[in-house]
Amino acid sequence: MKGIIGRKLGMTRIFDASGRAVSVTAIEAGPCPVVRVKEQETDGYRAAVLGFDRARRATRPYKGQFKDRTAAPLKVLREMRLAEGDEAPAGEVRVDIFQSGDLVDVRGRSKGRGFAGGIKRWNFHRGPMAHGSKYHRGPGSLSSRMSGGGGRVFKGRRLPGHLGDARVTVQALEVVRVDLERNILLVRGAVPGVRGAIVEIRESCKSGGRKA
Repeated sequence: MKGIIGRKLGMTRIFDASGRAVSVTAIEAGPCPVVRVKEQETDGYRAAVLGFDRARRATRPYKGQFKDRTAAPLKVLREMRLAEGDEAPAGEVRVDIFQSGDLVDVRGRSKGRGFAGGIKRWNFHRGPMAHGSKYHRGPGSLSSRMSGGGGRVFKGRRLPGHLGDARVTVQALEVVRVDLERNILLVRGAVPGVRGAIVEIRESCKSGGRKA
């Protein structure tokens, strides 16, 4: 499977060949040195460990992973699984593994929204807003009146709580443009995370990685 690590730069728009405006996300992708290659015989599965973004500080055990492999320790490490028949990448992975028209899956951490109520978090309906209601944005009844200790809140009940800051994958995004000189991918649509967030770009598991 083709994959690379990148950093979300932000959103913009470009014009395609027909003059239509296309909203895209700019991602600084790679170059990603290959830190290690895991094999079936030694590790139980095949994968390439890619690195991204030079680390300013690193412990001595962490530096040991990069001995005789890269010039300096890297801040981010990600595994890219290799299917049967796939050749392990050598040296480093660059943005030219993708081309315009490819479909990719982008994975990252969504924006953290802090503590949120049921209406914002789960799209609950509110109560009447009249003054006599006294019930406007509450979570509602939580349990039944069963006897014998059965009146409890069941697992999975949607309640107020922490919203966002979760691992999210957006599938089948189209690669609009590849800038090899600046290591930038322009992907149609939005990807998870704030500006500067680390994302993983992989070949889409849908449509064989190419736009139909």
